[in-house]
Amino acid sequence: MSPANMQFSQSSISARSERQAMDWSLVLVSQGIEPVIERSPEDGSWRLVVDGKDHAAAVAAIRQYVLENRRRAWQKELKWTGLLFDARSVIWAIALLSFYALDHLVDLKTAGMMNSAAVRAGQWWRLFTAIMLHADVAHLAANVTTGILILGLAMGFYGVEICLLAAYLAGAGGNWAGLLIYTQPHRGLGASGMVMGGLGLLTVQSLFLWRHSRSTLELIKRGIVAGGLLLVLLGFNPTSDVIAHVGGFFWGCLFGGVLAFFWPDARQKRWVAFLAGALFGALVIGTWWLALR
Repeated sequence: MSPANMQFSQSSISARSERQAMDWSLVLVSQGIEPVIERSPEDGSWRLVVDGKDHAAAVAAIRQYVLENRRRAWQKELKWTGLLFDARSVIWAIALLSFYALDHLVDLKTAGMMNSAAVRAGQWWRLFTAIMLHADVAHLAANVTTGILILGLAMGFYGVEICLLAAYLAGAGGNWAGLLIYTQPHRGLGASGMVMGGLGLLTVQSLFLWRHSRSTLELIKRGIVAGGLLLVLLGFNPTSDVIAHVGGFFWGCLFGGVLAFFWPDARQKRWVAFLAGALFGALVIGTWWLALR
């Protein structure tokens, strides 16, 4: 085939941002259409390149996706970034505030805080329950303020349910890392590991572009470096549990990477969101039931 025919056989679909191009590419993949994400070197605009014979089907699939996923009032796109902030992260913050208030009525810390000796004795649920507890108002405020922003952005990309489940598991993974590394008896509590898990999810979100465009390598590198710098800035306070922070970040990156390479269209599947939300709720309720029984 000549270069002229190759050019003619391809068709492009313009996207408003990198985020939109990424979402649309996953929609097309789910329909059996293989797009390539490109960025114009002239004006920096994003587009999807598809086979000419697939153009009509691609446009129809994208229109249907846009129709079914109209932005809700609680979602806000951050200009010039391509990121989407989901304000439902505030509900997560309210849950933390509720646990803090309840802890003043009922002693939750004794039953739920991370205690390495108790976990080794079989109380594995403390890896999870410790996430919802905080030592004081300053500790709570720090996690709530950073968590609303970081988890809100992660929710905007992965969806609320997938983000909450992955970040919660990452937070528990951070506590598990402390269990493995600390040689002395160790106690801990707080949602910072979960917040760092959300940061890990954000750090690797550009990997979703890799399968469609190898030219995004620099973008991926910048995202990873930026995520690492934020981890140092937010998670390396010498008075905090640095191991839990780094562990949460690592597991968040791992979960996001697994989704990017092995199940990139999971974010578009409603049954996946339902299942993730159900598992998250079951983990929170189930582990606290075990702690308080």
